[in-house]
Amino acid sequence: MSDRFVAQSLDEVSFWSRIMKEHSFFLGLGFRCEDTVLKKEADHFYRVFEDIERRVHCFTLDVDPNTIKEFNKEVHSAVCHIWAFKRKVLGLILSCKLPGQTNFPLLVDHVSREANYFRNRLEELNRGQLEPLYDAIIDENVFFLRIMGEHAQFIGHLLDPSERKLAEQARDFSNDFDQLLVQARDIDSMRPQSQTAPILDQFLDQNRVSVKSLRDFKKTARDLIDQCKIKSIIHPLLADHVFREAERFLEIIDMFENSLKGKGRTQEIIHH
Repeated sequence: MSDRFVAQSLDEVSFWSRIMKEHSFFLGLGFRCEDTVLKKEADHFYRVFEDIERRVHCFTLDVDPNTIKEFNKEVHSAVCHIWAFKRKVLGLILSCKLPGQTNFPLLVDHVSREANYFRNRLEELNRGQLEPLYDAIIDENVFFLRIMGEHAQFIGHLLDPSERKLAEQARDFSNDFDQLLVQARDIDSMRPQSQTAPILDQFLDQNRVSVKSLRDFKKTARDLIDQCKIKSIIHPLLADHVFREAERFLEIIDMFENSLKGKGRTQEIIHH
């Protein structure tokens, strides 16, 4: 269990610290020139998570679990602070105190939910909290399906209006994930009766098909942006950022499917 704790902790911190760092960068891009205090705060969080990202790669799997537990606590504190910063920014936007800035309110809410997800992962890992496999499957899919649907919405809004075909594809993906999210919430509300291997296996299969299609769409958009072949205001790093999150979701789906096939109903895993 100690080896598993270390491996999962390093994996979570490695992935999500980079995501938090990039959130800081994106928020900073959206502030106005006069928002110097907010820009400095965003720059501060960028440096904090850049340092965490650097340090996590210095650990090996044979590190003392207690060292990782203390590291997780430190990272958790940083995540709590960036979550509070994101919610403060959302409040300023919704109260019309930052007119002319370019961060969508839903985007700021989106990145704050990802911060909340990350800090919950750290808390669960440090507590050694185990969640039944079937519960984890539903919870993770409800979270990530919403994230994927919002990515499609953001892409559609940031493309130039003349990119009609790509914008239409983004809208189609948004509608698809809206439907998948409603279905996932239906399965959630039917718990525990909905928690059967056949139902959850079909649930994962269906989601994988849509996530793979969205992942491929994001990869195409990322490559076209890198090559300056489409018109948009999407930063190349943002295009890669959302692609990596789709890849992450697919890895989680694969992990769950392997667990369904290899483990019984009473088996438990640390909530990924």
